[in-house]
Amino acid sequence: MTDRPIAPLPALFLSHGAPTLALEDVPTTRFFAELGASLPRPRAILVVSAHWETADLRVLATPRPDTVHDFYGFPAPLYELRYPASGAVALAATVADTLRSGGFHARCDDQRGLDHGVWVPLLRMFPRADIPVTQVSIAPDRPPLFHWRLGRALAELRGQGVLIVGSGAITHNLGDFRLQRHDQAAPVAAYAAEFADWIASALAEQALDRLLGYREIAPHAARAHPTDEHLLPLFVALGAAGVAWTARRIHHGFMHGAFAMDAYRFDSAAGMPDPVAVPSTSVH
Repeated sequence: MTDRPIAPLPALFLSHGAPTLALEDVPTTRFFAELGASLPRPRAILVVSAHWETADLRVLATPRPDTVHDFYGFPAPLYELRYPASGAVALAATVADTLRSGGFHARCDDQRGLDHGVWVPLLRMFPRADIPVTQVSIAPDRPPLFHWRLGRALAELRGQGVLIVGSGAITHNLGDFRLQRHDQAAPVAAYAAEFADWIASALAEQALDRLLGYREIAPHAARAHPTDEHLLPLFVALGAAGVAWTARRIHHGFMHGAFAMDAYRFDSAAGMPDPVAVPSTSVH
């Protein structure tokens, strides 16, 4: 990284869908391709994926991470796909130091590969796999506020040419997905549409307090997310935009009836007031 000032990259939240998305030509995969082509070329990519869960935070420091096929029962061609991006070892060390300085328990992991929450969208966004990639895990037992603060700790990287991507799902009920697994165009479940619209409205209104408390107040929250892990990357991406932020829904749609495939772009909004007073609780 040089000291040359550059415009900060946005932070992104992507719904990565089922692993088979990597094989399909559908609106979401075309969106991924268009999004990658529209962005300034990052110097590195940092992904926070719902599929790396740890008690304390880990940072991917593998020099040549494998493509991990962390699923079963899918078509054989899916297991042949590879995303041979290099790791971002020096960046990973910097990220781990930054997180520890911010009060988080964090350490590097030099053995892990890229899970499908990483390589499924990146395969379409940056198909040449020529941009170094690192990951930061989520802590599924910690609340959204913890992950928003994690994003805040990473925010300065956006001004250093690092693209921060939260990869998860706006709705993620695997039981409902399995009922419609073989029908991509199944009718949209009403609860999924209502929950996705609630998230969109709360983000448009910059209602951070409501978002952080989504499980208690959002419609159908328990059905949309029986567990938190697929929504937690949203809070990391949101936190990476700063305390004054703008949110834009850049993709909207559904697959298999129950999976909302929404994507968001978050940018800093200089000069805007802090939209909410966030409790100063410990990050531990």
